[in-house]
Amino acid sequence: MPDATFVLQTLVSGIGTGCIYGLIGIGFCVIYNASGIVNFAQGMFVMLGGMLTHVLLTRAGLPLPLATLLAIVIVALAGIAIERLVVRPLWQRNATMFVMILATLAAQIVIERFTLIVAGDQPRTFAGFSEAPPFKIGGIAISVQLLCIALISLLLVAGLALFFARTRTGRAMRACAINREAAALQGIPVARMLGFSFALSAALGAVAGILITPTQYTAFNVGVPFAISGFIAAILGGFGSAGGAFAGGIMLGVAQAAAIVTFGAGFKNVAALSILLVFLLARPAGLFGKPQ
Repeated sequence: MPDATFVLQTLVSGIGTGCIYGLIGIGFCVIYNASGIVNFAQGMFVMLGGMLTHVLLTRAGLPLPLATLLAIVIVALAGIAIERLVVRPLWQRNATMFVMILATLAAQIVIERFTLIVAGDQPRTFAGFSEAPPFKIGGIAISVQLLCIALISLLLVAGLALFFARTRTGRAMRACAINREAAALQGIPVARMLGFSFALSAALGAVAGILITPTQYTAFNVGVPFAISGFIAAILGGFGSAGGAFAGGIMLGVAQAAAIVTFGAGFKNVAALSILLVFLLARPAGLFGKPQ
């Protein structure tokens, strides 16, 4: 049996990973709230955020703050490109959700292969935001990077909640999701809202990738696992709820950490799929979703 300190240390790490899952899940919710589309290329934005930051640090020699900011901007532009070239033509023809999912998955595969050709297949990482030693609480060490992940994630969740509830653009994005024809009749630029939602979602994915890469690594093929975890987090929280997706991400991260401690690393994905199955059977609307 592992000792209590090891268990608590693993759970703390699970919370940090869960925050990343939550941010990815929020990215799903942002696009869904604006268009009703489920974007399975969300994991690609996570991969690009970490990979571009690494390239800008090592090859361009930029300082970390500038490299992260530039990476977020580039990934947001990539999100707009995906929306213009892949999603909007299908959306305007009222394509089914299944077709949308296949199209975004295809876009992710294309970008992954392009990244493999340009950057190679070796894992990449970079130093954290601070070289300060970890904080110690009893026998538990909490790294500065983990604190940055938690703080930045909470600030983003709070900011997005205010954005969707209090701003005209946020409310317009939600109106487009409910009924795009009615929103257009009210003078809302529906196509612009769709593009904005992809840019915002891509930026969130990039932030998640930048935050997680110093604690793990990034590579051309990490997008799909992150996308699946973020999708599960969004479902657990109630699809469309940003705060719910964040809570679902933390729940998923802690569940995976508990499975690793109890059964071993091989049960990490088993835990994720098991908790998803339980929610789909017992509460399909998620933690904060409303039954339809």
